[in-house]
Amino acid sequence: MLIFKTAEGIKAYLSQKRDEGKKIGFAPTMGALHRGHLSLFEKALSENDVCVSSIFVNPAQFNDKKDLERYPRTFESDLEKLIASGCHVLFYPEVDEIYPAGLDLSMKIDFGYLLQTMEAVFRKGHFEGVAQVVKRLLDIVQPHHLYMGQKDYQQLLVVKRMIEALHLPVNLTMCTTVREADGLAMSSRNALLSKEAREAAAAIPKVLFAAKEKINGNISFSDLQSQSMEALNHHKLVNTEYFEIADAETLMPVKNSTAKNKIVICAAVKVGVVRLIDNTLIA
Repeated sequence: MLIFKTAEGIKAYLSQKRDEGKKIGFAPTMGALHRGHLSLFEKALSENDVCVSSIFVNPAQFNDKKDLERYPRTFESDLEKLIASGCHVLFYPEVDEIYPAGLDLSMKIDFGYLLQTMEAVFRKGHFEGVAQVVKRLLDIVQPHHLYMGQKDYQQLLVVKRMIEALHLPVNLTMCTTVREADGLAMSSRNALLSKEAREAAAAIPKVLFAAKEKINGNISFSDLQSQSMEALNHHKLVNTEYFEIADAETLMPVKNSTAKNKIVICAAVKVGVVRLIDNTLIA
C-alpha cells in the first residue's frame, strides 16, 4: 500500500492511474478504523481498480474542542487494517495540507432543511465542516466513486446535496451499517464506552428496530417517538437527544405512515459521556 502525505503527491499518482483508464474508489475516514470502515474498502475494491482511503481528523467539523481531543487516534493499528483489507492507497495529510493558507474553500450551497434538524441543531457548524473537507478531498483524489456509511445518514445526505449542487463528477454509494453482535452500530466512539455504558448502549438498536416494526401499525408517530425515547432513557446512563421519524430524502418530519417516500428513523443518544447516533431505513 502506498502512503501519501501531500496533495501534490497523491494527485500525480492518481492522475497517472486515470490516464491508464483505471477506475478509482474513495472511502474517506477519520481513522480509528473498525469493521464498518473495512466494509467501505471491500465495496470500493469490488467496484474499482484502485481503492483509496484517507485518514484525517478534521478539526472543522468538531464544535467541541474536548470532543476533538478525545477522538481516538490509532494510526499504527489503522495501518495494519488498511494493509490487510487490500486498500491500495492511503492519503494521510497534516491539517495545513488540507487547509493551506490562502485557499478559498467557501461554498454557496442551499442545504435546506438538512441543516435545520437533528445533528445540525446539536452540533452547530458540523456539517459545514464536513462539506468543506469532503469537497477538498474530492478535489485532491478525484475519484469515480465515493463510499460512505449509512450510520452517518444525515452527513451522507449533506454530501449528496453538495455533489448535486456543484455538479461534481463522482458517484456516491451508501454502504449498509455494520453492527456488533448485539446490534450496536460500529463506531470509533464505542471504544470510549465504559463496560456499564457499553451494556446500556445496546438498547439503541433494539429500540430503533422495535419502532421500525411498529411504524406501519395503528400507533401515531408522536406516540411512537415518546415511547421510544422513554425506552431509551430507562437506563440511568442514557440521555436521548432526539428520536426522529423523517422523510429519507429531506429529513422533514413525517407524521404518519401514509407518506409516499421512504422513511428514516434517526436517534442520537448520550451514553455516559459518549454520544452515539444510529438510524434505520423503512422502504
